[in-house]
Amino acid sequence: MPVPVQRDDTTASPLTAIPSQSASRAEGVGGAALNLLLIEDDPTGALSVPSLQDADGKPIRTRTARNLTEAERLLTDDVHCILLDLALSGQPGDGETERGGPRDAAHLADVTKGAAAGDTPDRDELDMLRRVLRLAPRHAVVVLTDGADAERAAAAVRVGAQDYLFRDELDGRLLGRAIRYAVERKRADLAQRQLTESRLRAQENSRLERGLLPTPLLEGSALRFAARYRPGRSRALLGGDFYDTVRTADGTVHAMIGDVCGHGPDEAALGVELRIAWRALTFAGLCGDELLGTLQKVLEHERPSEEVFATLCTVDIAPDGRRAGVCLAGHPSPLIAGGRGGKPRLLPYDESGPALGLLPSARWPRRQVELGGAWSLLMYTDGLIEGYVGEGGRRLGQEGMVDIVAGLLATGVRGEPLLDAAMAEVHRLNGGDLTDDVAVLLLDRG
Repeated sequence: MPVPVQRDDTTASPLTAIPSQSASRAEGVGGAALNLLLIEDDPTGALSVPSLQDADGKPIRTRTARNLTEAERLLTDDVHCILLDLALSGQPGDGETERGGPRDAAHLADVTKGAAAGDTPDRDELDMLRRVLRLAPRHAVVVLTDGADAERAAAAVRVGAQDYLFRDELDGRLLGRAIRYAVERKRADLAQRQLTESRLRAQENSRLERGLLPTPLLEGSALRFAARYRPGRSRALLGGDFYDTVRTADGTVHAMIGDVCGHGPDEAALGVELRIAWRALTFAGLCGDELLGTLQKVLEHERPSEEVFATLCTVDIAPDGRRAGVCLAGHPSPLIAGGRGGKPRLLPYDESGPALGLLPSARWPRRQVELGGAWSLLMYTDGLIEGYVGEGGRRLGQEGMVDIVAGLLATGVRGEPLLDAAMAEVHRLNGGDLTDDVAVLLLDRG
């Protein structure tokens, strides 16, 4: 027989034995104490819960609420399971006075609507369950009903409860087992839902990434292309870095790489806009200073604030592949290595212009450079060279990047493997992942 004893909350109905405070602090599930929230509104204590110990003799601490208002107050993070009396919706409760005061307006509206539609009282009792599930979407819920209400109990599970119990069969062993089962089933359901959402998010991210990152248009060109992109923000699809490569009708190959200051979604969106604008303007025949001046106008109209700017490097390679024009707008100079065994070097950067968005009347001179017959051109954002060499050491810098590439070329690494090996070495020297966005582009001839 259940024996009413001390209550966990002074406003709730009598319950049976609860553990001491030291026992109640034990961690729930996995063989330790559980915390139960009972929602019922019987002021006489007719609904007495049996001795609250599970099958292993572990204590189950119980709190009692007469309505959803009290339940919301008592529903803290350490509650593992809710035991809901389905008869609650037929009693004075949520939003009411204890002895039949005004009902909760939303509750009365639901009941009135259901009555007008010809619903039975069963619908009203399950409506209370739905309200509890909305209140506690991450908690396990067990419903308590009469033995004659097996159909309603099964309907409660279909609505979202983890299990049901009959009042006339209730005992401590059964209650403890049902609570632990409900908690574990809820955890499994949440884990499965998170796994499904994670898979769907990964699929969506993959589709978005394919749409946001460029597809190089190099049909008819003898140049080989490779690129790598890693956003600095955790779980971000894109950062503020952007790049693109296209071949125009005259056979010229145009390559671009840039970096919007900042790391948020606004900067990432602006980078995509600048890349698309660059491609459209390049196909329209713009080049050098005229192209960069137009891109600056795009940036000024699209940036979220006047403090936002972007660095940019453009290279247009002649159809014969032996010469190129280079424009720098506050961006690191590309690195070029000529032929087999050719030592890498930085392209001239003494005539670079300011970053886009800094000076309204800026100019960006185009520097003509000789590439030779066979070469590899590496374009990158500053995230690649701002890592450290050793813990607390110096910045890698452009010269450090030249040394890395020189060492790899000396071992015979070329093409796309050169890109991967260079990034891996930068990460190794930095002692882990780089904090800034990184974009690297490689064009190779011969």
